[in-house]
Amino acid sequence: MKKKILNQFWLQKPNSNLFFLIFYIFFFQSCKSKIKGLDISGEWRLAYGVSVDSVEKISFDKSILLPGSLQEQKFGYKIDLNTKWTGQVVDSSWYSSPNYERYRKDDVKVPFWLNPDNVFVGEAWYQKEINIPKDWKEKELVLFLERAHWETTVYLNNKKLGTENSLSTPHTYLLTDFQPGKNLLTIKVDNSMIIPVGVNAHSVSDHTQTNWNGIIGEMKIFPKKNIQIEHLYIKPSFENNEVYIKSTILNQSDAPVNGDLKINVIDKNSQKIIKELDYPLALTQGKNIFEYNILFDDNLNVWNEFTPNLYELKCTLNYAQEKSEKSETFGMRDIKTSGRAILNNNTPIFLRGTLESGIFPLTGYPSMDEAYWKKIYRQLKAHGLNHIRFHSWCPPKIAFQVADQEGVYLQVESGVWGTVGTGSPLDEWLYDETEKILNTYGNHPSFIALMHGNEPQGKSVDYLTELVDHHKQLDGRHLYSSGAGWPYIPNADFFSTHAPRLHQWGDNLNSILNNTPPSTNFDFEELIKNVSMPSISHEIGQWCVYPNYDEIKKYTGLLKAKNFEIFQETLRLKGMSHLSQDFMMASGKLQALSYKAEIEAALRTEEFSGFQLLDLHDFPGQGTALVGVLDAFWDSKGYITADEYSQFSNSTVPLARFNKFIWESGETFTSAIEVSHFGQTKHNNIQLNWKVMSLEGELINEGSLKGDLEFKNKNQFGEIEWTTPEVVKGQQYKFILEIPELKKINSWDLWIFPKPSMIIPKKTHHTHHFDEKAKAILKSGGKVLLTVAEESLKPEYGGDIKVGFSPIFWNTAWTLKQAPHTLGIFLDPKHPVFKNFPTSYHSNYQWWDIINGSSALNLDTFDHQYMPIIHFIDDWFTNRKLSLLTEVKVGDGSLLICGKSIDENTDNLVQNYFLKSLLDYMDSEDFDPSYNLEENQIEMLFKR
Repeated sequence: MKKKILNQFWLQKPNSNLFFLIFYIFFFQSCKSKIKGLDISGEWRLAYGVSVDSVEKISFDKSILLPGSLQEQKFGYKIDLNTKWTGQVVDSSWYSSPNYERYRKDDVKVPFWLNPDNVFVGEAWYQKEINIPKDWKEKELVLFLERAHWETTVYLNNKKLGTENSLSTPHTYLLTDFQPGKNLLTIKVDNSMIIPVGVNAHSVSDHTQTNWNGIIGEMKIFPKKNIQIEHLYIKPSFENNEVYIKSTILNQSDAPVNGDLKINVIDKNSQKIIKELDYPLALTQGKNIFEYNILFDDNLNVWNEFTPNLYELKCTLNYAQEKSEKSETFGMRDIKTSGRAILNNNTPIFLRGTLESGIFPLTGYPSMDEAYWKKIYRQLKAHGLNHIRFHSWCPPKIAFQVADQEGVYLQVESGVWGTVGTGSPLDEWLYDETEKILNTYGNHPSFIALMHGNEPQGKSVDYLTELVDHHKQLDGRHLYSSGAGWPYIPNADFFSTHAPRLHQWGDNLNSILNNTPPSTNFDFEELIKNVSMPSISHEIGQWCVYPNYDEIKKYTGLLKAKNFEIFQETLRLKGMSHLSQDFMMASGKLQALSYKAEIEAALRTEEFSGFQLLDLHDFPGQGTALVGVLDAFWDSKGYITADEYSQFSNSTVPLARFNKFIWESGETFTSAIEVSHFGQTKHNNIQLNWKVMSLEGELINEGSLKGDLEFKNKNQFGEIEWTTPEVVKGQQYKFILEIPELKKINSWDLWIFPKPSMIIPKKTHHTHHFDEKAKAILKSGGKVLLTVAEESLKPEYGGDIKVGFSPIFWNTAWTLKQAPHTLGIFLDPKHPVFKNFPTSYHSNYQWWDIINGSSALNLDTFDHQYMPIIHFIDDWFTNRKLSLLTEVKVGDGSLLICGKSIDENTDNLVQNYFLKSLLDYMDSEDFDPSYNLEENQIEMLFKR
């Protein structure tokens, strides 16, 4: 596509009498104008589902409140089998599977995302009688509609005025042919796929914010002056302690005019004027551009995540006894790159980010509420993060304003997850949309990066290379790249890459957490070494947790958690409702452990520039992806606190590199100590303390190191070593690093086991197969330990379940059953089988050697009241009763079935000790199974 270079007043077409409208938002929203607008919010008449060739023929038989959406006010259509969703349904089994039959009738429930009360796609007509003041008769009027979805067409007194289709910025219209007094205003809003941005794009999709129809922001009409300040472009320079201003002034009078422009710069903290300037102006007819470099005597206070200092630039144009005023907020934020680093005000920063994908469960559309955005950003920062990527959408102005105040770095996208560079209408629309975003929100210091959207298809390299070049020529205040995830283009400012993360799409059980024994001695340096620009990892994590059914009652608005209701009912039908909270908490602990591993690997990576989590909070779409430690409302689920999370995710994080979490008595523990530091200041010769504690609080060892903290990952403090204590049974310990001066702490669990011993079963027969010998021993009243041979279970009894240590990646509905299929384990640590085996109620690294390569026994055919000793927590779509360890009575004999095949002569420390613990338990009086099965009921579980 040929690159489109537009006039310097950006989207303006030369000689267009509407050129001022696109960014008139600034006059209304940002300036402190003396002109008061006519508020047209309130009750409107509504019609939809009509097919007419003129506005006059429409019968407006409904009433609706605007701002708002049609769907949230109970208009539209109920969900049924024929609902045409805006969004891809990868697992379509809901439409045909007998398992979902009851949910396709009457009170329809779908499992793939939150369920709206009503859906509607198409044209909706909104009409209102407006009363235009008499003293506006000779003026030009502007209609301002903030955050319409999607395309609007405006009619005044049944005459069509125009059409706008921005997803991200206000729609503005010049009102003509009006009369003072009553006028009929009609707005058609069409939320069809106007431009092929992609059905999964979070700007339009039912996966998250829903494909709503309406107008949700400010709605006003106001008069436009013949001479006024149209636009202010502000670009701070940290090195020069100056601010460059480009002021666009429009003179639509019938003659040139002389005037003067007064500029005040105001510190918003103190409200003091720190700079006053006055410039005489000669305004020719049409558009006038004036450029100024404002130098400051004293250094401006910088804007960053720690000190989000803000200033107000107030411009007053005085001319012929009239004046025009305009104000903009800015910060001393000068973002750029140097080599593989991102710099803010010449200081390296590391982006610790998460996604926000348009998830607003109560309304089904983006919040316009300051308090809610404060909640989002404050939760973000409480968890040690400093950055949000708006996945394939751009938030409303209030989101930028609050981010400015809170010190949050924003990456904005133009609403696309689709195919680019093929000559479709999207290619041209993207140029317009990104320019509107830059002009509307570009002065906000929080706005540091812009992309077209997510994971592009098509001829993306050439197209996005030109688009990035265009952005750079247009606006030098931000960083630009191609798309989130790919492709690499050499003219980008940074590379969003999916390579540096622990689990890739399609990895199944071959990811680091599932095929490599646990350690902290790895990073992503090999994966980014050939990238010469800053690298930011794309959508890391995606680790799932079991649903929190207590959350269902929070969905009191448009969207209902009927997907959760389906999962909850299937759990009930399996007899496990009482375990739902246990499953959530146990899987949540594993999820948090996985995020800790993921984030720390990023922080150990030298010359790395950041990560973007998927996600800090849940993603309710794409099959239901419960990937957050916070729910969709940004509230905690209870298994990890913000303080705990921020220990491993923060501006300063102490880190350790050691080869394993499992140690033998008398071994020498060694670890390299380093610190990731992107704090407010550097530190020389700062002290770092380390210690090892037992869970009972006994100090095992301690020491201290000193080192320097530069703004980088991998500030090396040296190595430590200590000898693990002699233990008679397995013990868990806590390895702690602390920087007292900065109040930064991080820790890891370690396990120490006795030296492996020869295992000779006494009263118990140990086997990997349910063979004739095992049957005979059970018939005679003996004891059998069956550690199940790999791949010996029939598919219907667990042979088709792929178990990994990590939780489920994203969700199995969207990935089409990619492994792993489970969410860790749940157990009662007080059960006597764990008398000598150190464990809590959930997965941790001491279980890696047991879980890795194990089988999950499907106990759905067992009595509902029967529960295994160790549950594998199943995928919420199936909610099977899965076992890692279970005990039953078979005739007069007693059988313990373990899903891990363990040899008696194993030299694996954990497996040796776990097998010994199982045998000790079976030799004790505590081993007394009460649930009875017949021999053939055991035999049927296994392949022949």
